[in-house]
Formats: sequence, C-alpha cells, structure tokens
Amino acid sequence: MKVAIFSQFQKKKPLASLEVLLDVLNKKNIEIIIEEAFYKGVSPKLNTDYSTFNNLDASYDFLVSIGGDGTILRAITLVRDLNIPIVGVNTGRLGFLATIQYDEIEAAIHAILDKKYAISERSLLTIESSEDNSEINSCNFALNEIAVSRKNTTSMITVETELNGEYLTSYWSDGLIISTPTGSTGYSLSCGGPVITPDAASLVLTPIAPHNLSARPLVIDDSTVITLKVNGREKKHLVSLDSRIATLSNKTTITIKKAPFTIKMIVLNNETFLDTLRKKLLWGEDNRN
Repeated sequence: MKVAIFSQFQKKKPLASLEVLLDVLNKKNIEIIIEEAFYKGVSPKLNTDYSTFNNLDASYDFLVSIGGDGTILRAITLVRDLNIPIVGVNTGRLGFLATIQYDEIEAAIHAILDKKYAISERSLLTIESSEDNSEINSCNFALNEIAVSRKNTTSMITVETELNGEYLTSYWSDGLIISTPTGSTGYSLSCGGPVITPDAASLVLTPIAPHNLSARPLVIDDSTVITLKVNGREKKHLVSLDSRIATLSNKTTITIKKAPFTIKMIVLNNETFLDTLRKKLLWGEDNRN
C-alpha cells in the first residue's frame, strides 16, 4: 500500500499530527511519500528519511491532508482527476472536510486500512474564459466555489448572468459566488447562501453584498451551464477558484459548469455530514459567548 501525505504548514500542531501518523503507518509497513515542499520544512525534525513527491499518479491508495479545510482545497490541485481518496487530519478550527482530530489519528488509520469507511464523492466546478489566462489554464477547477469580484475599487460591479444560454439577471454587487454543495458551508454561507448536503445535485448562485434588493441566493441544477460577463468602473476584475486568484478583463465571457470528475473523500463509518454540521453550529455558538 502507498500513501501520500500533504500539508502547507510546519507549525507544532501539524508536526505533532504528522509524527503520530508516521508512527502508525510505519508500524503497518505502509509505503509513505511526503509532498516535497512540506517535507523540506519538517525533515530536520524527523528521525527517518522519506521519499517525496511533486506530482501524484494513480499508484497511490489514499492521501492524508494535515491542516484544515483550506489544506484539502490545496490537496485537490495535486489529486485532480486521479481518483485518489483523501482523508483530512484537522489541526485548525472545526472543518467540514478535515474531520479527524489529533487523538483520533491512530484509530482512523486502522479503520481505513481495515476498509471500514465509505467514499463521499464531491462534485467540482470548471471554468473557461474567452480571455487566455495562465492561472486559470494551469488549474481550471474548484471544489468549493468559483467567484467573481471587484478589483482595486470600492465601486460595485455588474455581473451579467445567463443559465443555459438564457438571461437570468445582472447582479449589481461586490461579486457573485457559484458554489458546489461542498462549498455551501463556506464563502457562500457567509454571504447568506443556504447549506446544501454534499450529495445534492445542485449549485448555488450567491451574490456578494448585492445592491439589488430583490437579489437572493439561487439554487440550480448542477447540469446548468453558467455564463458570466463582468462590467464596472475598473477595467479588470478578480476570479477566485477556492483560494487561487486570477485577474480577467471586463466583458470577458466566463463559462462555469460541473466538472467531469469528482473528488473522493474518505468518510469513517461513525461520521455523518449532519454530525459535523451540528458540531459546527455549536462551535460557533460557543465562540460567540
């Protein structure tokens, strides 16, 4: 068996989780390959040398992401369409994707090796633009959301929106979020969008601070092709794909649709989305008081 390990940080908490993870995998004689940039930061603190990777291939059985949900969003840019299952060890705040806590690592790995888990397939979005853009071309998909927003201005932008070639509306706002069910608990939710269960065949259009009083989040079928054109006082606007950002010229045609592949998240048998949602709601209440 061959396992990839990825993280963005070398802080104490991710390092402690890495040490526990390595100990469990080594005892099971699992082949371990660590992402090169992460390994450079932690290798002086490890007692054993490990192989590294820059790019993945289909030979890996699963990938362990150490961090938060943002780390998993970075990990999918490595996994792409290789169908490598991902499991998230959480070292940040309570996450919807990274759900394994430090004291659960050993039990979680044993459960995975014993195949006591399920796979949650998460849909993604892809983007194409009429203007050539290297940032988009290099990695044109997102797990959480694709959003357009204003750039270098306090003035709102107009986002002309079509669904399957039919005009919907022009949002006069700070921007527009197109979210997957996975992303519905992130940026979209903070802008007033609904929570959607991961297996729903839906997408959400959520305007960012709209000036149109009638503009509300809209749930659509995930087979819908969305076409956007942005206009405003500035000549350019921003396009974000999860945490990655590109700049496009106004009036560029942007086409967004469901990706032809999914990301496979490992779900342990004692986990459910509703359990995580309840914990998230309680965590928010606890941190407010």
